[in-house]
Amino acid sequence: MQGLLVLLIALPLVTALFTIVASGRFAQRIARISVAGTATTFLLATVFLWQALGGHAMQSVVLAQTWGILTVDPLSALLAFVISGISLIVHIYSVRYMAEETGYARFFAMLDLMTATLLLMVCAGDLITLLVAWHLVGVLLYFLLGQDMRSRSAHRYALWTFLTYRFGDLPLVLAAVLLFSAYDTWSLSEIFSRITADPLGHEFLGLPLPELVAALIALAAFARSAQFLLHTWLPYTMGGPTPVSALMHAGIVNAGGFLINRFAPVFVHAGDVLHWLFIVGLVTSLVGSVLMLAQNDVKKALGYSTMGQMGFMIMECGVGAFSLAIYHLIAHGLFKGTLFLGSGGVIKASRKDDGVPKDELYTFVVERRPPRQRQPWLLMALITLAVPISILVAAHLLVSQDFFQKQGAIVLLFFGWVTGAQLIFATYRMRTRNVWQLVTLIVFSFAVVVVGYTLISHAFDIFLYPDPGFRAQLYAAADVDIFWFDVLVVLMTLVVVSGWLLTYYAEQQGRRRARPLAGLWSSAYAVIAREFYVAALYGRLSASLMRAVNRINVLLRWA
Repeated sequence: MQGLLVLLIALPLVTALFTIVASGRFAQRIARISVAGTATTFLLATVFLWQALGGHAMQSVVLAQTWGILTVDPLSALLAFVISGISLIVHIYSVRYMAEETGYARFFAMLDLMTATLLLMVCAGDLITLLVAWHLVGVLLYFLLGQDMRSRSAHRYALWTFLTYRFGDLPLVLAAVLLFSAYDTWSLSEIFSRITADPLGHEFLGLPLPELVAALIALAAFARSAQFLLHTWLPYTMGGPTPVSALMHAGIVNAGGFLINRFAPVFVHAGDVLHWLFIVGLVTSLVGSVLMLAQNDVKKALGYSTMGQMGFMIMECGVGAFSLAIYHLIAHGLFKGTLFLGSGGVIKASRKDDGVPKDELYTFVVERRPPRQRQPWLLMALITLAVPISILVAAHLLVSQDFFQKQGAIVLLFFGWVTGAQLIFATYRMRTRNVWQLVTLIVFSFAVVVVGYTLISHAFDIFLYPDPGFRAQLYAAADVDIFWFDVLVVLMTLVVVSGWLLTYYAEQQGRRRARPLAGLWSSAYAVIAREFYVAALYGRLSASLMRAVNRINVLLRWA
C-alpha cells in the first residue's frame, strides 16, 4: 500500500507533465488524458478511504531521511477523497467549457498540478512537506486565476490573492521553525506525541510554546480561509475561469479548517487561542452573510457566501467541534462547487427571463407587501422560542447524553436556534393563505436537517478522533469562564426576543413612527454596499505605499 500512496501523489504530476509535453501532438484530446488520470487518482483515494473506514492503522512513507513523509490517517484519507472527487468534476466540466480558450493544455496541466499539491498537503507527515505544499497552492492558484492573459483585472486580483497567501505563509513558517528548534524533528507525529507528554516543557518569550504555535497557525488559517480583514481577495477573484472558482471555493479556501484540525493536538493546550478562533469566525460569518445580501453580481455574492461559511467553520473549531468543521468543509465544498459550475447557466437564463414567479413569497420579498391577516404575534413568538430549541436539544440528547456539559455544543445549539427562529419569524411576516401548513413544513424540514446534521457530525467525530478522551479535551479547552458564557447565551436569547418585541411595537404604532428610521437604514445600507470600506482602505494604503516607494527611488537616484 505504500506504493499506492506514492502513486496517489505522483499520478497527477505525471499527467501534468505529459499534458505539457504531448499538447502539440494530441491537441484537444489532451484533456481526456488529464481526466483519465484524475479519475484513477480518485479511485486510489477511494481505496484509502475504504481502508480508513475499515479501521486500518495509519500508513506512512518516508521519502527522505528527515522529511518527505507521506501519511494516510482518517483526516488525510477523507480529504484526499473529497479533493480528488471535486477535481474530477472540475476536469470533466472544463473539457468543453475551456475548449475555445487559449492555453487549453496549460490549463489542464495546472489543474493536475493543483490536485497533486492539495493531495500532498493533506497527506504531509512532516513540517517541510506541509510548508512546500502550502506555498505551492498559492503559487498555482495565482497562475490559474490569471489564466486569461488579456484580463488586467484577473491578473490584478490574482496578485492580490498571491500577496495575501504569502502574508499567511509567514506565521506557518515561524511556527515550523519554533517547533523544530524545540523538538529537533520535522515529523508531525513525533512533535504531537512530545507535546501531549509535556505540554509545558518549552517556552518562547515567556509564553508556552503550544499557545504561541497555535496562535501562529490560526493566523495562517485566517489568511487562507478569508477571515475578516484578510478576506478581500476572495470576492474579487471572479475574473478567473469558472472551473477555477469552483475548485477554489470548494477546496482551496477550506485549507484553514484542515490546518487547524491537523494541529488539533496543539490546540488542545491553547484554550485562549480557541476563544479567538470563535470571535474571529463569528465576526467573519456575520460580515460575509451581510455583504452577500448586498451584491448584484452572482459570483461575487457566492464569494461573500463562502466567506461567511468559512467564518462558521472557524467558529466551530473555536468551540471545540473540530470534526464538525470538517463535515462543514466537505458539505460546503460540494454545495458551493455545484453553484459555481451552474452560475453561468443561471446568468444566461436570467438575461432572457428572470424566472421569478409572482407568487406570495416574491410579493413579500420584492414588493414588501405586508400580509392582510396574521396570526397572533404572541403565539408565533412562543413557537419561535420553543420549537427550534426543543428540536435541537432532543437531537443532541439522542447522540450524546452529556452534551449539556459541553459549552461548545450549547453555543452551536443557540446558533441553530436563532436560525430556526428566523425562519418562523419570516413565516409570520409572509403573506400566505395557510400559515400553519407553512410553519409545519418549516419545522419538519428544520428537524430533518438538525437530526441529520447531528448524527453525521457525531459519526465524523468518532471517525476522525476515535479517542473519547481527546474529544473531551478539545471541548474542555474551548470552555470559557461561566460568567461570559452566560452573557453570550443571554445576548443570543435577547436577539430573538427583541425581534418579536419590535414587531409588536411596529404593529401597534403603525408605519408613521418608522419614517425617522428610514435615514438610518439608508446610511447602513450605504456602508454595507461599500463593503464596510475595507477594500477602499486597502486601496488607499497601497496607493500611499506606492507613492512612498517612488519618492524613495527618486531620493536614491540623487544619492
